[in-house]
Amino acid sequence: MAGVIRIEDVLPHRPPFLLLSEVDSVAPGLAAKGWWDLTGEEGFFEGHFPGRPTLPGVLMVESLAQLGALAVLSDSRYSDRLPLFGGIDRARFRRQVVPGDRLDLEVTLGQMSARAGKGHGVASVGGATACEVDLLFVLVPKSA
Repeated sequence: MAGVIRIEDVLPHRPPFLLLSEVDSVAPGLAAKGWWDLTGEEGFFEGHFPGRPTLPGVLMVESLAQLGALAVLSDSRYSDRLPLFGGIDRARFRRQVVPGDRLDLEVTLGQMSARAGKGHGVASVGGATACEVDLLFVLVPKSA
């Protein structure tokens, strides 16, 4: 995908549940790279955990899923669909992510059909893996 990638032009997610700051590259239907800057102003840090703010692992997985959805929806074959979680497999959390970290994200899509697909995501900070997960998603019509 050439040029500047405007996340809001592709994904239906909006703040406060848009968990991507920028997208570096997209190969429609194949892969994407991007990142999420964690400023410390995010509301969840206040309660997770007081005195030791830590990014919840489930939000790392969601940020990877959003990047994967961007790769799916950038493919004209799927632009009229909405990817929803179908499953999360082999999730592993390898390091803590804290305010001020930049969470680098990479998703590679695997098998895809008109109704579902698979992907593999890796989130890292400074080159150290923070989270790795296999994603399964189903594709549904954008409007009910």
